[in-house]
Amino acid sequence: MKKLSKFVDTRIGFFTLLVILFWLKTLFAYFTDFKLGVTGIFQYLILIFNPLATTFFIYSLAFYFKRSRFFYPVIMGLDIANTLLLYLNVIYYREFTDFMTIATMTGYSKVNQGLSGSSLALTNFHDVFYWLDIVIILILLLCKVIKFDPRAIGTRLAFAFSSVGLVLFGVNLSFAEMSRPQLLGRTFDRSYIVKYLGIDTFTGYDLVKSQHINNMRQSATKPELLKVKKFTDKHYAPANPQMYGIAKGRNVIIIHLESFQQFLINKKINGQEVTPFLNSLYNGKDTYSFDNFFHQVGQGKTSDAENLLETSTFGLPQGSLFATLGSDNTFQGAPAILNQRAGYTSAVFHGNVASFWNRNNVYKNLGYQYFFDASYYDTSGDKATGYGLKDKLLFKNSVKYLQSLQQPFYAKYITVTNHFPYTLDDEDKDPNFQTTNTGDSNVDNYFVTAHYLDQSIQEFFNYLQKTGLDKKSVIMIYGDHYGISNSENTSLASVLGKNADDWTDFDNAQLQRVPLMFVIPGTGHGKVYHTYGGEVDILPTLLHLLGISSKRYIQFGTDLFSSKHNQVVAFRNRDFVTPTYTSVGGTIYNNKTGKEAKLTKKQQEKLKRDQDFVNEELSLSDSLNEKNLLRFYHPKGFKNVNPADYNYSNGLKRAEQIEKEKGIKSTSIFSENGDRSTVDDYDTDAPEQNHSSTDSNRIKITNPDANNK
Repeated sequence: MKKLSKFVDTRIGFFTLLVILFWLKTLFAYFTDFKLGVTGIFQYLILIFNPLATTFFIYSLAFYFKRSRFFYPVIMGLDIANTLLLYLNVIYYREFTDFMTIATMTGYSKVNQGLSGSSLALTNFHDVFYWLDIVIILILLLCKVIKFDPRAIGTRLAFAFSSVGLVLFGVNLSFAEMSRPQLLGRTFDRSYIVKYLGIDTFTGYDLVKSQHINNMRQSATKPELLKVKKFTDKHYAPANPQMYGIAKGRNVIIIHLESFQQFLINKKINGQEVTPFLNSLYNGKDTYSFDNFFHQVGQGKTSDAENLLETSTFGLPQGSLFATLGSDNTFQGAPAILNQRAGYTSAVFHGNVASFWNRNNVYKNLGYQYFFDASYYDTSGDKATGYGLKDKLLFKNSVKYLQSLQQPFYAKYITVTNHFPYTLDDEDKDPNFQTTNTGDSNVDNYFVTAHYLDQSIQEFFNYLQKTGLDKKSVIMIYGDHYGISNSENTSLASVLGKNADDWTDFDNAQLQRVPLMFVIPGTGHGKVYHTYGGEVDILPTLLHLLGISSKRYIQFGTDLFSSKHNQVVAFRNRDFVTPTYTSVGGTIYNNKTGKEAKLTKKQQEKLKRDQDFVNEELSLSDSLNEKNLLRFYHPKGFKNVNPADYNYSNGLKRAEQIEKEKGIKSTSIFSENGDRSTVDDYDTDAPEQNHSSTDSNRIKITNPDANNK
């Protein structure tokens, strides 16, 4: 004990004591207050290790202060500041299930709005453990039980301590990249950075990122916006008169098909259709389908697809726009446009945590009124995969919320079961469906999960038809991005009737097709269109189907039904595809032959213009989003979204109270059905539905149907 006491009386001993205590406090927060979704021994080891590196480095800075009257106040100040940062994140996480960004810290009014009056309620008894060690150490210092060590640490030794901290961080980062490649590049979720690298690293990373964004935005000018507006005006495509307004006044239901590629449509494996129901829709008389429709996502993957869908702008060259810029960006997206132009209610149904891809913040900036995330569903046991609630359960268990939305509504369902690594519990598999045997488990399992997704959508459509909701809606179904990566396409080649040895970059590019279909029951004039287009074209197309002109908004896409639609489809890496040619890395392929094209001078000039268009389109979209130029643009009749208007923690309760106070007549399905729930109208064969569940007790809405509570 005396040896330990003497060791603590040295500067190195005191440093070691503070590092160990803060490390333990951080682990306490990880396992008590934060929900970081840690799985597997390797992730647990990284989680336990990650606080050490940054704590070691930060506290080592005190060694550069030679005099004891400086060293001890500095190292205690660092300890108190670090503890305060940790504790503020604990409090913030309890309210928002998220971590504090630099923008949150500096924007006091925003934080105060969320925490004012509730900070005391957010504290727990065990919070004393975050501060108890500091209080005790300060008392021991004041009482001179812990004595000041007058012996200074040399600069070389101080540098050695700092170097050890940096080495530890390098090891930490290497392990993190092994478990989650492109962790800092793509920034899936703030909790991922905390889980792998710790609170301090997350804060530092966010500081650098915020400073870069602020520098860009401070340099932004209105003339830059005018340049963007001039481009989009020049390329605007007027609506097709025969299609304009054919879905006017209808509800909009978006079904986001996770990792779903076009080749799955009408595909047979061992004589069986992989997606028989989607095939029937795709080829149906009320469906307007596209077979040359491409995803245009970058590193943001699913979040990029959502951004393209909602705003008709591109994601970023690196990282996710949602995660990087979404918290503070000005958007003029589908939810706000539809609400302000046609009185639409908007909602998202997604059985993953709200913070993934920063959706809990971005959706508010887009104008989504409701977000039903994992907290609204029972995701326990085998009801969820690593990315959220299984699809059959998502559609089934969302009915109790969908039926209470005011009509017309704009509702988006984000499916997850068809997500890499394409695993599915045996009880969820169709015993009559036999998949491929390529030797690549990802390829083989991909068809199994796609088949399950198809069954999920069929069950949902059965509900829509049973309740008559289908005839009041336009159901838009699209694939968000590729499922099989380029590195595995050669394993897929044989399934597609191609030779793996002959596979080229051209084949990779052609496989970036994803399905797009607008199901509009009762129209009877549906067909498969061969028009070339991409996800950036969805919003103007949808708006025109609803009878809403898109001309006043800044949108890089154009109406797919328009005769003036531009069929040059840009990929995020500046490659592109047209009805005749495909450009990959500067090599031009002929679409008919799949071989490198022999071009005339005239054709070369045309393709040069196409490449210039792609470059300009992507550059202007990046400028618009990175510099937040839409804050300078106020289209006629559009009011900027105020994210403070939305609170996703109370479901529909707040809206129902407002409607009651204002005497607004309900137009929900529930009300139209004579205040009778339609939950029992939904049939599913999901085996998990019969497992023990507390979901019926988790409903967060006020509903007069007692049986639905």
